[in-house]
Amino acid sequence: MSKNKMIFGFHAVTSRLRHEASSVEEIFVDVGRNDRRMTDLVANAKSLGVRVMPVDSTRLDKIVGTHRHQGVIAFAQQISLARNLDELLDAIEGPPLLLVLDGITDPHNLGACLRVADGAGAHAVIVPKDRAVGLNATAAKVASGAAENVPYITVTNLARTLRDLKDRDIWLIGTSDDGEKNLYQSDFTGPTALVMGSEGEGMRRLTRETCDMLVSIPMFGTVESLNVSVASGVCLYEARRQRLVKEG
Repeated sequence: MSKNKMIFGFHAVTSRLRHEASSVEEIFVDVGRNDRRMTDLVANAKSLGVRVMPVDSTRLDKIVGTHRHQGVIAFAQQISLARNLDELLDAIEGPPLLLVLDGITDPHNLGACLRVADGAGAHAVIVPKDRAVGLNATAAKVASGAAENVPYITVTNLARTLRDLKDRDIWLIGTSDDGEKNLYQSDFTGPTALVMGSEGEGMRRLTRETCDMLVSIPMFGTVESLNVSVASGVCLYEARRQRLVKEG
């Protein structure tokens, strides 16, 4: 069991069953839940040949380490939506839209970023291997199935990866309070990688220096900045809006 990935929550488990049912080894469900949502999930899993194990909620709490599992936990094989960044970029039709996260340390923020990336139609989320939380079970649950749909690419050297993107004529747009333009004065219709900094420190110096342009998000209230997942959503949807307008 330890060699498999743990997924919990209805959205995450249902999404894995929908897209890669063959990768699911077994599902543990709360024996005390007999509502329609649970019975539908159990019936679906059994119809796909997945073993379902009814257990008490205390055991589920111990497995996950929290009670926020909604009564369903799956253990599944790791899957890869893209073997590497080059493979992904070669397969994209039209201008790429990528989200680069420089050192996100909160799994809830990472999961929310994946969710908005999926909603806005981003082609991939790119993260550094070090100084980042990683796609754990908590992040996957918050992502509500997006972790199974959006290619999540971990790179060893983020600065080198950004330079590789530039070599492919992908415009690197970083977000910063002191950006030379604001979000709505910028063009996102071409090949674009939006670069977001970490929750506390923002982008690292080398990441910032590698960006082609820095943009700010206009703030009209009393708060100085937005949560990284909210900022990612604002930027990605503005990019998607511009592309829809251009397509007519």
